[in-house]
Amino acid sequence: MSSLPAGWYKDPADPSTQRWWDGEGWLGKPLPADQTPPDGPPPAEEPAPAPEPAPVAPVTPATPPVLSAPPVQAPPPIQGPPPGWGAPPPGWQPPPPGWQQPPPPPGWQGPPPQGWQGPPPQGWQGPPPGWQPPPGYPPFPFPYPVQARPHGLALAGLGRRLVARLIDIAVVLVLNVIVNGWLAYQLWLEIEPTYRAIMADPLTAETGSASPRASWIYLAMLVVATALWCAYEVPALAASGQTLGKRIMGIKVMKLDDTGPLGGGRAFARWSRLGMWTPLWSCYIGFIAQLIYAGSVLFEPKLHQALHDKSARTVVVAVPPRQFQPAEPSAGENDISGGRR
Repeated sequence: MSSLPAGWYKDPADPSTQRWWDGEGWLGKPLPADQTPPDGPPPAEEPAPAPEPAPVAPVTPATPPVLSAPPVQAPPPIQGPPPGWGAPPPGWQPPPPGWQQPPPPPGWQGPPPQGWQGPPPQGWQGPPPGWQPPPGYPPFPFPYPVQARPHGLALAGLGRRLVARLIDIAVVLVLNVIVNGWLAYQLWLEIEPTYRAIMADPLTAETGSASPRASWIYLAMLVVATALWCAYEVPALAASGQTLGKRIMGIKVMKLDDTGPLGGGRAFARWSRLGMWTPLWSCYIGFIAQLIYAGSVLFEPKLHQALHDKSARTVVVAVPPRQFQPAEPSAGENDISGGRR
């Protein structure tokens, strides 16, 4: 049903006349456009009497029968504008006769629905490179590609992740100064004679290699540093997904599957891909491997996952000022799992 109220309006078929619109269709005979119409709808038209059939002359056998032409059907009445119809925009020109909407390019499956967010749906293919929509074609409803938002949260920026990692390194370094202090002193006692000889006469002093005891002390310090790093990072990630540095920078490690806590197993799997290389610093292999693991985030623009994130199926997101955590049922609510939590 049209939203146009009943009344006298200009006939769209003949603007020089006016007719009565009852909300669904045109009624009555048209009146001149400059004539004052009557109040209300026009009177109902009485059906014209059917014409009397003309007498048929007798047909002689030699005269062929006269065939009457089929009755001409009157065109259907012009309906009003469709619901929600409005005036065309300024400068709009109707398409030429015979115009048809051009087909989309091969393989194009149409844009996602209005208001849709997130990555393109399964199987969606964008237009080919350099393709431009034909004149009059609507533009795409969103710029492609769209940044992913795991669990509705934005991905953590690389700068914030770097600063958070530097803060965590500083914290672990302070812990090493406290715990590894005695081993560091023992290592200094081993290398002090060589160091003083080099400082006294750099040209003639024999540097040589470190003593076996110094090598073992250095290896023990690396093992202790690895254990301190693990004790600092793994429990924090398992419980809340945030170390001190991540909490300060407002980022968090989350599972790709759901919003629950990481748990000890997944937190250790994520840390071990990066932290277990620390004892190999003595031959520089560990440091290079850690650089590769940490720098791999630069080559994954979709979810900004480093290699240790991919192995543990985690992602680092930016959290709002209020910590993002799933709502937990209160003690008084019924639990569909039989009371188990």
